[in-house]
Amino acid sequence: MRRTIPGIWSLALAYLSLYRKYRSQTFSDLMGQDHVVRTLQNAIGSGRIAHSYLFTGPRGTGKTSSARLLAKALCCEKGPTPEPCNECHICQAITEGTLVDVYEMDAASESGVDDVRDTIVEVCEYKPNIARYKVFIIDEVHDLSSKAFDALLKTVEEPPEHVIFVLATTEFNKVPPTIRSRCQKFEFHRASLTDLVTRLAYVAEREGVQAEPAALTAIARMADGGYRDALTLLEQAILTSEGKITLQNVYDQLGLINDEVVDEILLALRDGDIPRLVATLDEVARLGRDPRTVLESMLHRMADLTRAILGIDVGASTDAAREASTHETAVRLGRDELLRQRAAIADAHKVIRDVSLPRLWLEAELTRIALAPRAGAQAVVQPVRSRPASAVAAAAEPKEPEQHSPEPAKPELPEPGPPESTGAQADAGPWPRILRELPENAPITMKLSDSRLLEIKDGQATVELKSRMFCDWMTEKPQRLAFLQSAIKAATGEEWQVKFVPAQSNGSGNQPITVELPLEGQPLHKAAQAQFNS
Repeated sequence: MRRTIPGIWSLALAYLSLYRKYRSQTFSDLMGQDHVVRTLQNAIGSGRIAHSYLFTGPRGTGKTSSARLLAKALCCEKGPTPEPCNECHICQAITEGTLVDVYEMDAASESGVDDVRDTIVEVCEYKPNIARYKVFIIDEVHDLSSKAFDALLKTVEEPPEHVIFVLATTEFNKVPPTIRSRCQKFEFHRASLTDLVTRLAYVAEREGVQAEPAALTAIARMADGGYRDALTLLEQAILTSEGKITLQNVYDQLGLINDEVVDEILLALRDGDIPRLVATLDEVARLGRDPRTVLESMLHRMADLTRAILGIDVGASTDAAREASTHETAVRLGRDELLRQRAAIADAHKVIRDVSLPRLWLEAELTRIALAPRAGAQAVVQPVRSRPASAVAAAAEPKEPEQHSPEPAKPELPEPGPPESTGAQADAGPWPRILRELPENAPITMKLSDSRLLEIKDGQATVELKSRMFCDWMTEKPQRLAFLQSAIKAATGEEWQVKFVPAQSNGSGNQPITVELPLEGQPLHKAAQAQFNS
């Protein structure tokens, strides 16, 4: 037994995680960061090497790997070279993490001023032992204390000629401006879905593992643009699956629910079929799925459905059957219903973290969404409800042109209707269709909920809003008016210039709105005189 234990330990220590085993060892192997690679290689090739670099971007996008590649390129025996050879002693030592002239410091665990002084400031004074440069790689540099940044500042500003700093961070805003201004900044981007699937397929092939394209696509989506997260999820899928990695294996591993079950829930919401909805939720609960995970699965699926119905590429999946199913479900739901459900589920996802009984709450919340009135019906009813009953009846039947007079046509009405216009009226025209193009529960939709189209003349539309405040809000930012104009274009195929007027004035020349109350200012003065002189 004593002889077998060291062998077991040696096997355990020899195993490398996939994200470490397949870490990029050359610039050409670094995927998705071509802008960074091109700039660094041009700088090295021209001899314009900065003394400090700041790599910023989401986790798992190659910041630390690029820092090591930069150290290799600068210290390689054949360099400085735009592409390290990976064959010399220095390149191999940097790969193994044993080169004494390349210092890697984790600011998350070594954040104090003493750590910076002992590891960096005092060491900078000495020449490199083996390599051409001393390279200091500080990961998560934003975690350094304020005193540590102060101690580092002078050295970063004026380091010795043989010292190069590479600072990496996921939170650029937390790095002091005094440090940022002394570094060349490089922004690392999230990986695209295609790049992630390509990398996963390459690693799976090298590992001798078979995987369904749909399974790799699901892993890539859950990685959220991070190569390290993608390889970690792939490694878990390899360990938990027996043989070929299937889409169901990935769903079980991540605790998600498959697309067919999600589609069943979405269609039940559309139809208001509460028995089918509750039965599906019970089946999902029986599988042990967390209610929050159910909402996350629905959001991921609805993202694909939205792309499909809008004609956008769904993703990198080569599974024709799955793509056909996605388009079929999207068409069955329809764009308006899909957008309504997506907004409602997104709001529910924000709330569920604070719920004490999430399973019961989820059932009640989805029931409420299923039975909620549709946005289209509200868009038609609200403008009609804001008009007098006689005006609605008059709009329903044609009438002959009549001469205007100063007196209202029907004195018995509590208030005069909108003025006659040479253009189309909202309630008999395209305005309800335009309102239906706006997303439900959006601020602009609520501001326009009680609006009316007074006239359209020579491409100029006059829209009545509830108050002057709403008019100011609509014109405050140009993108709000542009958003409304895009909805007009989608509903009518025409382009209008829109003018807003408050409901009190209607743009008809009525008396301007005053800020005086009935017994304030001059009216109050006259009332007081009449009272005391009587």
